[in-house]
Amino acid sequence: MFKSLANVFRIPELRNKLLFTLMLLCIYRIGFYIPIPGVRTEQIEAATSGQGPLGQLTSYLTMFSGGNLQQSTIFGLGIMPYISASIILQLLSTVLPSLEALRKEGEPGTRKINEWTRYITVGICLIQAGMWITRLVQPQSGLVYNIITQRGSSGALWQFCIMAVVVLTAGSMFMMWLGEQIDQYGIGNGVSLIITANIVARMPDAIIGLLRKSTISVNADSAHYGPHIVIFIAITFVFVVAGSILLTQAQRRIRIQQAKQMRGRKVFGGQAQYLPLRVNHSGVMPIIFASSLMIFPSMAFSWIQGKWPNGVTIFLAGQFHGGSYLYIVCYIGMIFFFSYFWNTVQFQPKELSNQLRDYGSFIPGLRPGKRTADYLEAVMNRITYVGAGFLCVIAIIPSLVATKLLGGSNEDYMIAQFLGGTGLLIVISVMLDFVNRIEANLLMRDYDGFMDSSADRAGQTSKKRTRPTGNKPGFRRTDDAGRKGSPA
Repeated sequence: MFKSLANVFRIPELRNKLLFTLMLLCIYRIGFYIPIPGVRTEQIEAATSGQGPLGQLTSYLTMFSGGNLQQSTIFGLGIMPYISASIILQLLSTVLPSLEALRKEGEPGTRKINEWTRYITVGICLIQAGMWITRLVQPQSGLVYNIITQRGSSGALWQFCIMAVVVLTAGSMFMMWLGEQIDQYGIGNGVSLIITANIVARMPDAIIGLLRKSTISVNADSAHYGPHIVIFIAITFVFVVAGSILLTQAQRRIRIQQAKQMRGRKVFGGQAQYLPLRVNHSGVMPIIFASSLMIFPSMAFSWIQGKWPNGVTIFLAGQFHGGSYLYIVCYIGMIFFFSYFWNTVQFQPKELSNQLRDYGSFIPGLRPGKRTADYLEAVMNRITYVGAGFLCVIAIIPSLVATKLLGGSNEDYMIAQFLGGTGLLIVISVMLDFVNRIEANLLMRDYDGFMDSSADRAGQTSKKRTRPTGNKPGFRRTDDAGRKGSPA
């Protein structure tokens, strides 16, 4: 392990890529704390740190977008507008034949789609920034300085709104540019690394909060965690991480056979291979969609309860809160729905069957074409059910631990969010991809990777050093690399 880490910095190209990626992530973290001129960061943080609908929405956007709306910084919108634009075009490509044909053109089509993605990102940024600034400049909010919102200074108010919208849009586009630079000159997967850096940066605060509340405070009435709770959280974290890795890497391998071809007197092909189908083919998208949509019923019922307080509205407002029975049931149902929906959009069994037929491969016992497509679709439906079930378990663990075990406060949710949910799955997926990229660079340059065991290395070394004991007539002794000598 330590030898592999040392090998990473022995390769100049790989070392430069890692240092470049780290430098851009540091630039992102610096801009993460630069506020928009004219806003009161303390008041905004106090207004968005509670458990109300606004606090839940800003906390969700802060974690999964890479932005910081809780302090209204220049990177407040984060990278989520760019991700939303990419998802919109990806979904439209399944219903618009022209867009699907453009995607199949290769590099020119990809460049054109990326250009459209940037334009859509600018539009989404302008809309989201305008909605957020409208919330900030309300007279009763007190989230911006009085010199901007006082009467008789409408010009200053408009100037502030235009400036803030431009700053938020430029910050989001700059984050998109950072991600593209990491893809081109760094280790790759730049957008996901930015989101992962934001999620991981919250872990020290969660650990400090857990340790602070695990000791008996001076005030006897204050809540604290006992040693058994701390041990339970640590063990749960290990098991959830292991389960998340298993879910991310799990595959259903389908055996495929290549057709044999006669060329002259030689037979080519006929090898048996495997077609891997991921159990969690949709990744974290079902949880992201479900979490996003479950925020709006909570906000709507809380607003209805404030307007018309009665038994029904109070019951619905309480049930559509994290950890409640009705909330969990709806959350699980939406995860299953979006898992199948995303697989329907992304997984094309008919196209995959045609590709197998074009390459001269087939599944033993099935005719190429419709029979193969139906079989692949049936297998994907079955493994999607298992993958969605694992996603549900991982998604509801933080809510159950925070509400049933820790107390249900905002700090309890911050501690429990690392026991599962979208954040943990994103971090694990991105880190596995990060390690695989480094592994590929090491193996390409004949270095030992992270995945090689000591037994494999010893076997490869002994295989390289093996020499034949006898000399065959007419040939010299083989050398260290196992190559045959020239005729004597």
